Amino acid sequence: MPSYTMWKTTEDLELVLSSIQDDLRKQVSEMRSKVANFRPRLAIVQVGGREDSNVYIRMKLKAAENIGIYAEHIKLSRDITEAELLAKLNELNESPEVHGIIVQMPLDSIHPIDSHLVTDAVSPHKDVDGLNTQNEGRVALGDLSGFVPCTPAGCIELIKRTGVSIAGKRAVVLGRSRIVGTPVAELLKWENATVTVCHSKTANLSEITKTADILVVGIGKAELVRGSWIKPGAVVIDCGINPIPDSTKSSGQRLVGDVSHSEAAQVASHVTPVPGGVGPMTVAMLMRNTVVAAQRQLDRLVAPTWPLKVLRLNRVSPPPSDIVIARSQKPKDISKLAEELGLFPSEISQYGHTKAKISLSVLDRLKDQRGGKYIVVAGITPTPLGEGKSTTLLGLVQALTAHRGRNSFACMRQPSQGPTFGVKGGAAGGGYSQVIPMEDFNLHLTGDIHAVTAANNLLAAQMDARIFHELTQKDGPLYDRLVPKIKGVRKFSPIQLRRLKKLGIDKTDPDALTPEERTKFARLDIDTSKIMWNRVVDLNDRYLRKVTIGQSPTEKGFTRETSFDISVASEIMAVLAIGKDVEDIKERLSNMVVALDKRGNPVTADDLGVTGALMVLLKDAFEPTLMQSLEGTPVLVHAGPFANIAHGCSSILADKIAMKLVKENGYVATEAGFGSDIGMEKFFDIKCRAWGAAAQCAVLVCTVRALKMHGGGPTVSPGLPLHAVYVEENLDLLSKGLCNLGKHISNGNKFGVPVVVAINKHGNDTAAELNMVKEFAVQNGAFRAVICDHWAQGGAGAIDLADAVIAACDAPSSFNYLYPLSMSIQDKIQKIAFEMYGAGKIEYTDDVLEKIKRFADKGYDKFPICMCKTSNSLTGDPSVKGAPSGFALRVSDVFVSVGAGFVVPMVGEISKMPGLPTRPSIYDIDLNTATGEIEGLF
Repeated sequence: MPSYTMWKTTEDLELVLSSIQDDLRKQVSEMRSKVANFRPRLAIVQVGGREDSNVYIRMKLKAAENIGIYAEHIKLSRDITEAELLAKLNELNESPEVHGIIVQMPLDSIHPIDSHLVTDAVSPHKDVDGLNTQNEGRVALGDLSGFVPCTPAGCIELIKRTGVSIAGKRAVVLGRSRIVGTPVAELLKWENATVTVCHSKTANLSEITKTADILVVGIGKAELVRGSWIKPGAVVIDCGINPIPDSTKSSGQRLVGDVSHSEAAQVASHVTPVPGGVGPMTVAMLMRNTVVAAQRQLDRLVAPTWPLKVLRLNRVSPPPSDIVIARSQKPKDISKLAEELGLFPSEISQYGHTKAKISLSVLDRLKDQRGGKYIVVAGITPTPLGEGKSTTLLGLVQALTAHRGRNSFACMRQPSQGPTFGVKGGAAGGGYSQVIPMEDFNLHLTGDIHAVTAANNLLAAQMDARIFHELTQKDGPLYDRLVPKIKGVRKFSPIQLRRLKKLGIDKTDPDALTPEERTKFARLDIDTSKIMWNRVVDLNDRYLRKVTIGQSPTEKGFTRETSFDISVASEIMAVLAIGKDVEDIKERLSNMVVALDKRGNPVTADDLGVTGALMVLLKDAFEPTLMQSLEGTPVLVHAGPFANIAHGCSSILADKIAMKLVKENGYVATEAGFGSDIGMEKFFDIKCRAWGAAAQCAVLVCTVRALKMHGGGPTVSPGLPLHAVYVEENLDLLSKGLCNLGKHISNGNKFGVPVVVAINKHGNDTAAELNMVKEFAVQNGAFRAVICDHWAQGGAGAIDLADAVIAACDAPSSFNYLYPLSMSIQDKIQKIAFEMYGAGKIEYTDDVLEKIKRFADKGYDKFPICMCKTSNSLTGDPSVKGAPSGFALRVSDVFVSVGAGFVVPMVGEISKMPGLPTRPSIYDIDLNTATGEIEGLF
């Protein structure tokens, strides 16, 4: 509550100011107690260096320091242009660190600058001067939710602190300026005073002012208002400040207001002095507005739930095709979704209106924010058609956020274009649980896979070029070309200095190396029979599985056989997904082994000098892409490693950002490819271990169709009609296949987290079949089993699943890894095969055993294991269904991804380059040239 004070002098007003400052200090202290390192921040922008402006700025800086506000004085030169000034203001607008912005007027520039344009360029949310047209307009309409101009606000505050009620009083305002007269008149009106506005053209001024209970003067004429103009007992606010001659002052002048203070003090109950009256109060209101701006941002930061606007689904039964459903929903502008999530404009880079990259700087800003609950979504052993894992993931988060009011994110991998144009199709979910726009999601997105492709192939090109140059040059010329003189100066690049250090050569002057050291530095001596780095392309192309390169005459006969992989099989993709931060990614890229030299030593990307170039190509790919579900809930898309040939999870960086944004009571659901035996095991033992995170719940997706297949049903093939047993009730076949679900539930429980089974309902499933699966799951170790209809109903069809996940996350759990890293490579392989697959024996070729020994010698035995096996069976044979046990698992090969940080045993024949089928999806895909729409895409 304000203290009521009789004031007519500067000393009187200091008590009022002191009270306001004490209150603001208390508010700042409370803010800082809520969030560590939080401090209100004010940017004061000054163009030029006028001394009168400097005086005002020093007052503001001192006041800010006194209260606990960090005020930054941004000095811009007089030759700044309007465009440059506007660009600077935009930078401040977008900065999450700045809460309030003021531009000191007048602008002291040698160039013409529109001051009104400048004040309007300050964001209304940071316009603590209250001069943006939007804030001025709000005042005129009685909406005081924005920022009120500081001088008018100070006038009203002074009047209120007299104890005089404004309501019902007659108020006269002398002056109609944009900064004082007009807004103060509006404020008095909204305080229920009867207001008269006078100006230089008003007749009988003195007669009108004598009727005022409250008189506010801001007309710019020294001591215009005399004591005889003032009604006895009136409250007088003098906003003027004018220099008049005074021979007693060293400056030859003194400052007075628009009111004769000595005369007014004899008549008025309260009158503000000049100087020392409205001026300091204006500064106090500026500080108050800054604190309010900071408090609003803090409230947004600590609010337990997002102010997220849900998109309504207009469901049709039966649901049409996925692409028809996706196009029936108009997405929110991605900038609006970002704002709802608490992101700032500077933290996103928009790619059109429906997708945006999120800056990794968010992690720095939210470093003290506690993260939410972590959920992994995997499946049982699938049919080739897939069992709706992505659809279930999206249905779950749509239910959590749109129907249960919880903050939640879906974190997904970016799909490869190989399946999109092949058979399986995209990975945007389906029915009424999708990512939109699904065409963007499945085609190119923001170009991350293309960046990975370019980086991978640059490394391959550099490796082959280096082999060629070493074969065609003698030691001296080779060294001279690697370290040339540029403008007479010869020096090593930073990455070459790292190679010298690795070689144990403690020299930095290229001319100081001995001939032996020069040869050691220049020659990698790559053994072309021990190259393990292939080129990649993001398409299914069976004819690239084996190629011969170097056949041009310019390569002088130095040919070799190699192959292409699909882009998502690149180790660079795995590194992008597993890196904890940019430095970690750089270190991992530098350590990638591309070949062995003729002495059996690894040759790395750093040895080839390419690490920095890879980082540049991947710079934008480090950032995850923000999209949305059909119900307007957030989705993060990042990285796309396959689960059968890599670890099959979306990126750690995306999950870290999502965990910060959902806050402590939110949920992050992330996918793991294929079944628990592959994706989930790798999620826990590789991804969680690399990050140091632990999941609170595992969701297993299953279908009646897949369980019938595991019970002995006929082969399920893409593009062919389903056999009758899959579309008719068959409880006997279903019961025989439930063992597969039981094995996957058991796998999840071995990691110490609750397992929720999501039974993804299909149209032909009967109630008896669905209930049989549900009862079996609960009886065999599931925390809860839920029948879900999110494909047909969106989030509404997954509400029970959301409730089950919430309960599971709240239940006690004791997460643990399947094996310690201290185990030998063979023991880790056995642990995974016995515990996750049900194997009873591991078989190795002599070549594999030799490789394992070499890996152990180099310290790679401390890496986790990334098993490379078929996703279509728990065994290594894709034709074997159900849940067999005691079988032999044959490891046919093994390699190490040193950059990604795991050892990869190969079980069976796993191709890293898929081929197109007889009738791929290509036949159905077209672009409508009249509408620009893509046709035939799912």
